[in-house]
Amino acid sequence: MATLVVRVLFPAGAVGMAMLAQAKGWGALNVLQAPGWVVVPLSVLVLDLAIYAQHVAFHHVPVLWRLHRMHHADLEFDVTTGVRFHPVEIVLSMLIKSAVVIALGVPPLAVLALEVLLNATSMFNHGNIHLPGRLDRVLRWLVTPEMHRVHHSVLRRETHSNFGFNLPWWDRLFGTYRAQPKAGHQGLTIDIDRFRESRERRLDRMLLQPLRRNASDPRSAATEGTRTRA
Repeated sequence: MATLVVRVLFPAGAVGMAMLAQAKGWGALNVLQAPGWVVVPLSVLVLDLAIYAQHVAFHHVPVLWRLHRMHHADLEFDVTTGVRFHPVEIVLSMLIKSAVVIALGVPPLAVLALEVLLNATSMFNHGNIHLPGRLDRVLRWLVTPEMHRVHHSVLRRETHSNFGFNLPWWDRLFGTYRAQPKAGHQGLTIDIDRFRESRERRLDRMLLQPLRRNASDPRSAATEGTRTRA
């Protein structure tokens, strides 16, 4: 059910908000009346930047991190991780995206293009695959699995890097890009220590994660660098 909401209903809702904004003439781009060949690519870039900024906020604002850490508590890094988000985070993400769409007057085609790109790249960059080094470097004009895997590290300085979902440009521009994990990919630990027990993977425990204290979160400065291997 959660996958259905993420993959179908919420993207459709974002497109619907774009159609409403277009019909009402809301947003800066509707006022400017720029040609579509300019507006659509520009809108996709701006929305992607907004998603990057939202991701950074969900890491650095404690109450938002409590929601987002469900995504990071997965013990395996694979395509299912790409749809593992707390329902409240999904709703907040939809509201943020809708606000950006309305404020800018993003055309429906741009929203649809972004949703297709976002869903495709989320599956790709969360894939449990290893790319040869040369191919990975060539493909890093998009976010690759090798790049995004660093973001799921147990180490704070690594999990607070590589925030991009589609494009790595924002990480490079704002100084949050990290090419490789300190321990290498073979020594990289994917998880949050306090949620490794099997009982923590029950649905009720995952949904209640935001209500639990952060005291033993391994991303605190006190535990920085204490673990590098599984």
